[in-house]
Amino acid sequence: MQSKTIFEQAKAASRELLLVSDQRKNEILRAVADAIADNSAMLLEANARDLARMDRSNPLYDRLLLDEKRLAGIANDMCHVAELPTPLGKTLIDKTLDNGLHLRRVSVPFGVIGIIYEARPNVSFDVFSLCFKSGNACVLKGGRDADDSNRAIVGMIQDILAKEGINPAVVQLLPATHEATGEMLNAVGYIDLCIPRGGKRLIEFVRDNARVPVIETGAGVVNTYFDKEGDLTIGQRCVNNAKTRRVSVCNALDCLIIHEERLADLAELCAPLSSSHVIIYADEQAYQALDGHYPADLLCPATDKSYGTEFMDYIMAIRTVPTAEEAIRHISQYGSGHSESIITENATTAAMFEAQVDAACVYVNAPTSFTDGAQFGLGAEIGISTQKLGPRGPMGLAEMTTYKWLIEGRGQVRP
Repeated sequence: MQSKTIFEQAKAASRELLLVSDQRKNEILRAVADAIADNSAMLLEANARDLARMDRSNPLYDRLLLDEKRLAGIANDMCHVAELPTPLGKTLIDKTLDNGLHLRRVSVPFGVIGIIYEARPNVSFDVFSLCFKSGNACVLKGGRDADDSNRAIVGMIQDILAKEGINPAVVQLLPATHEATGEMLNAVGYIDLCIPRGGKRLIEFVRDNARVPVIETGAGVVNTYFDKEGDLTIGQRCVNNAKTRRVSVCNALDCLIIHEERLADLAELCAPLSSSHVIIYADEQAYQALDGHYPADLLCPATDKSYGTEFMDYIMAIRTVPTAEEAIRHISQYGSGHSESIITENATTAAMFEAQVDAACVYVNAPTSFTDGAQFGLGAEIGISTQKLGPRGPMGLAEMTTYKWLIEGRGQVRP
């Protein structure tokens, strides 16, 4: 099927979806969640074909992997989305003008949302659930790495939709080609909003080449600052969790910034990382503090390229600073506006960090691994927006809506 036909079908299906009640949408989401368990063998078999084409040492392997536990989590997230209140039809402004005109600003769907993503088959489920619940059709453009998984997932969802009497074109999958990406980015009049999910190169390509509206997401160069008044136990837990929980995700820690007065605690702060074989690129002061206390084969001198890099692997940089202000300057220079954290017991320093760090999510005494739509109680997420215009941070149901003005009169005319 040609891409234009897919876009046309999605646009038509988006209009039909406007007439489907929230209760009916919830029933269908639960039916899809049940189908995940019923079709787990088929889904895992398709995923195994994708995995067989990827080297296990590739950091994307973990993102690509589906198993029974992850499928159960995906189904649970979909049921959670079904339980959330609808974001549609919310009256945001309600007023009557002096001339008697009654104005209301009401939340409505975008229409058709296009998603371009890489080796993340779970995104296919998350995007469908959030778009369907918020009244949007979605056109998916996955990568070659996950093509078998995505086709199995979308095919299963479309089968459920057809059985439930819903136009299956509310979720569409484009071919996993570069040409299809270009067609989506130029689908003016069909794609109302495009959201890229992936690495820095993908996001920059979409931003620089799209003729349709784009929300930038994802690229996460994440820092944690351990202040001179930081609690060592809290810091150790947060650094280890942020770095090692899942290294391939965008909220994983890339750089630990440490106050120079706490270098004596650096070895203990980093001790849990050695059991996960985390390679550390440390500046001169940090290297000296770790030398002889951290495995020599995992300790390397930092270079300029060590900072501002999203590693997506068991690798972390360390930067030593003399003040909290210098830590904030480092984040300003090297961060990506995704997630940043401070470990401190000083309320004034914490407040300064929260005020001056320019990121979608700013943490105090907690790991950046919590930057996630489900963790924020949003049910699921369609991505982490790092831009300032429009949604910012994890984008759930509410972020999948825009609004329109409804004006009611009694024959008033403008003088």
